[in-house]
Amino acid sequence: MSESINEYLQQDMECEGLLECIHGLKELDREVFVTLTGRAEPMTIDEIAEAVDRERSTAYRAVQRLLQSGFIQKEQVNYDQGGYYHVYHPTDPDQIADQMQRTLNDWYAKMGQLIGEFREKYDPEAIVDSPTDG
Repeated sequence: MSESINEYLQQDMECEGLLECIHGLKELDREVFVTLTGRAEPMTIDEIAEAVDRERSTAYRAVQRLLQSGFIQKEQVNYDQGGYYHVYHPTDPDQIADQMQRTLNDWYAKMGQLIGEFREKYDPEAIVDSPTDG
């Protein structure tokens, strides 16, 4: 069940709560992100899955959500004999914060527009002056 804005504001939120609040990410996504930020070197899907104690396919889905939201980056590592594999590392926190700020600003502007529409629709003076009120 979704919570109202007032309910969110009354909660003690942590910065990690922004992952769920702004991007709709899941607890596992946050766990993967925290795992990646705690490592000095990029990690493979297998390493991530082991670190969060999940199946490879489950970890892969979390990684894909984090990639889509821009929280992590993917790099290709080439073998000397041919072939390659991918590793993942967190995006620069300033880039993530800037994107979240832009999202919040867009949301704020949209809510302001909807509040203005609400005022126009339910303003008692507008209802009395309506041309349909004969």
